[in-house]
Amino acid sequence: MDTFSKTIECPHCGQHVSFQFDMSNGDQDYYEDCSACCNAIHLNTHIDELRQKVELKVDADDEQIY
Repeated sequence: MDTFSKTIECPHCGQHVSFQFDMSNGDQDYYEDCSACCNAIHLNTHIDELRQKVELKVDADDEQIY
């Protein structure tokens, strides 16, 4: 599975937004703007080789991880 699409809920405005993911480059960590409110959404993808699944984590750009 190199590419897939997923509809997520924007952590800022709650609008459902659809994104295309290209997993041919492995794990990714990047930002995309919400098409409804234009705020940045932090997207983190990880390929779980053991389960043969892609894990997707979504959060607002203003959240901090300690």
